[in-house]
Amino acid sequence: MSDRWLDWADRALAAILGCGRFLVLPVSLLLLLQWPLREWLHAYSVEANDLAQWLFALYVSLALTEATRHRSHLAADSFARRYAPATRQRIARAAGLLCLVPWSLFILVMSWSSVVQSVAQLERFPETYNPGYFIIRTSTWLLALLVLLQALLDSVRPPADTPR
Repeated sequence: MSDRWLDWADRALAAILGCGRFLVLPVSLLLLLQWPLREWLHAYSVEANDLAQWLFALYVSLALTEATRHRSHLAADSFARRYAPATRQRIARAAGLLCLVPWSLFILVMSWSSVVQSVAQLERFPETYNPGYFIIRTSTWLLALLVLLQALLDSVRPPADTPR
């Protein structure tokens, strides 16, 4: 039963993270359009920038967890390359439990009230008063939640060389 639950949780997290890869397209388009909007139309460049900012915040919150899932993030592993794969798995599991879980719990707890307040007020960008700044605050919370879920999945999942 728990293996099925772990597989379901892993697939659900992969589906959520998979949706984030497409956010890079509108972010790139909006950043590309800023100059022509500012120089030719003399309008909407600030709005494009604000929209790109909150889309980018969502993208980063998903992409960092996706990189962790695929072990493609930056890591200081020059010494760990010498270790056996089983030792590297134990180190990664311990690091997840001792570093990522406490960090993400700290962020979730400490940011909860500001995120709730920001969402309740539908906080706007301070410079432009355009809507959507609450999405940036929520993305921080989303990043911590996704990192926590991934670290917990990695810590309870059986090692790759043992059958499930």
